[in-house]
Amino acid sequence: MGRQNHSFFFKQFAIYQDQCAMKVGTDGILLGAWVNIPENAQILDIGTGTGLLALMLAQRSQTSAITKIDAIEIDDAAYRQAQDNIQNSPWGDRINIYHGKIQDFAITCPQQYDLIISNPPFFEKAYKALETSRTLARHGDSLLQTDILHIASRLLKLDGHLAVIYPTDLAHKFLSKAREFGLWCDRQVNIKPMLHSSIKRIALELSKTQFPPQETTLTIEESKHIYTEDYISLVKDFYLNL
Repeated sequence: MGRQNHSFFFKQFAIYQDQCAMKVGTDGILLGAWVNIPENAQILDIGTGTGLLALMLAQRSQTSAITKIDAIEIDDAAYRQAQDNIQNSPWGDRINIYHGKIQDFAITCPQQYDLIISNPPFFEKAYKALETSRTLARHGDSLLQTDILHIASRLLKLDGHLAVIYPTDLAHKFLSKAREFGLWCDRQVNIKPMLHSSIKRIALELSKTQFPPQETTLTIEESKHIYTEDYISLVKDFYLNL
């Protein structure tokens, strides 16, 4: 099977993912398209995987040469593939990728960030059938919610933001834990696959200042393969066929 079968083409960049446990998915695309990007931002992408989020944010901020993105990935094969994806994009000079544990990176990191973003593993304390790269990428043992919150509380600027996406139950747990780290929800979007579906995902932006949160709901499809105007408006700068 050729490399072409393991690739995902967007309007301005391509993602090759044959070496990555976690492939391009709706969660990451929604988070990357939805998050607010401060002007001239310093951004940290935790668990970059294929490099998707880093590349989406680079595209969205391409009018600002000052915006820089640090991306970190623990899995060696994913790191090398993300490195290739980034180097083959128009924004290789604005994205630095690091191989290692974010916990170690945070200890020696000399700067703070305007935005920290992560599409994190979410099978916290779930049964692990096999210790594969996919298990590592999806299981929360390597990156607990408290790890993300501790890192954000340390590395966020005073007016910085943390952005994540989780299944509904874990999103509520994350919000509860965040208060212990002095982080509060500013924006929240509840994501439904279809109009009459329950909420399946929640994307969150948190900061160190407590404001009344802005809460909205996004429905992806009106009916099967018929996307809503809100969803199209959000992701049209990325998907080839929208």
